[in-house]
Amino acid sequence: MDTTHIPATCDLCDAHKGDGSGAFRVLPPVFRDFGAVRRFAGPVATVKCFEDNTPVKAAVESAGEGRVLVVDGGASLRRALLGGNLGAAAARNGWAGVVIDGCVRDVAELAACAVGIRALASMPLPTERQAPGQRDVAVQVQGVWVRPGDWLYADEDGMVVSAERLG
Repeated sequence: MDTTHIPATCDLCDAHKGDGSGAFRVLPPVFRDFGAVRRFAGPVATVKCFEDNTPVKAAVESAGEGRVLVVDGGASLRRALLGGNLGAAAARNGWAGVVIDGCVRDVAELAACAVGIRALASMPLPTERQAPGQRDVAVQVQGVWVRPGDWLYADEDGMVVSAERLG
């Protein structure tokens, strides 16, 4: 995606600051940048999993088509849901970004991936195969509802989610 045409999150917040409908939401400023792309946007696909990245792997290994994968990892700081191999798969398969309410690993490898990657922290421990998780369901990320088909916009100032495409 051409990042020059992505609206700035500050401009979006200025335009929608009075929106009480819940269609425009701002994610809390607790996420760190890990990918090579700092500014990204796209329609949302979702995964819900806890300390098992099986559904994350399945998602990033499929065609991204410019979407943003939003992962409800239960805010776990105990296991990494995305590493270098999966970050490279996300970039190779056309994902605009991956936002993880949880951790990543292989930070140096992720920094070279041509995809936006945001997560709470880095954690070297991999996941264990425990539960399959869910795809394409409404998820809560840091208390904010994110639904498949929403649009997510990310830049240096933060991330916002809208029920429809903006700008």
